Amino acid sequence: MKLLVTGAFRCSDNQLEYIKSLGHEIVFMQNESDSLPCDYLDIEGVICNGLFLYHHIKKFSNLKYIQLTSAGYDRVPLDYVKEKGIKVFNARGVYSVPMAEYALFGVLSLYKHGKFFYKNQEEKRYEKNRSLIELFGKTVCVVGAGNVGTECAKRFKAFGTKVLGVDLFVREDDAFDKIYPLSSLDEVLKISDVVVLTLPLDKNTENLFNENRFNVMKQGCVFVNIARGKIVDETALIRALDNKLFGAVIDVTVNEPLPSDSELWEKENVILTPHNSFVGDGNNQRLFDLIISNLKGELK
Repeated sequence: MKLLVTGAFRCSDNQLEYIKSLGHEIVFMQNESDSLPCDYLDIEGVICNGLFLYHHIKKFSNLKYIQLTSAGYDRVPLDYVKEKGIKVFNARGVYSVPMAEYALFGVLSLYKHGKFFYKNQEEKRYEKNRSLIELFGKTVCVVGAGNVGTECAKRFKAFGTKVLGVDLFVREDDAFDKIYPLSSLDEVLKISDVVVLTLPLDKNTENLFNENRFNVMKQGCVFVNIARGKIVDETALIRALDNKLFGAVIDVTVNEPLPSDSELWEKENVILTPHNSFVGDGNNQRLFDLIISNLKGELK
């Protein structure tokens, strides 16, 4: 198979050589927005992230295999892919560990007043803070009980919390105390001290967290979004930060980069990062192992 590999997969020369040893011809392009280094008709498979945002998928008329470096499918025209019988694989499980660690880090940073101590350290000021909060005994709601959500649940549970999942597909899972259907979301939010979003973005989840949803949340809740920005109504979130939420951990926003005039920048009770939660030193090996597994499956 002639494979177009983009810079979205930061592969080593040895990794590329191994893929070639499986019988594949490699065409490499660093930036997905650049012109293709070959004819569209030559490409049978791609390893990419946002390639089809810059190159219309219909130009790849011989395409039969897509390996995404992202966990989400929102940058791929899935209706067309299904119509043409193109096999598509996401990076399922690759980023779950660092994202779960980030969610825990964010909540602990708020509960333990990390900003307060960091500022004091910068100013060489030795001052105690008597308002630190324990995570132990809290109820955590993980909205989206897939790979990322499950890894979040494991880590929060290790801190002595009660972990409730909310998902389209209800199941028994030792990582969760219970998983509820999406129809029960509001009832779970009412009793949750921490809410973590790990669900995918689609037409049913866009603006799922709007003003009404924030209103039903427990007073003093911590809100974490490591999913997609458009799942949240940011205007409603900003209002909730003033009168409902203890704080928020925001790694994804509706517009990225986040505009400099966004009120989120100014909120003291917000930990804000630039879509960075997925980064971890184990990602490359996990992604490579997944790519090889999928490619070998194609050879069977």
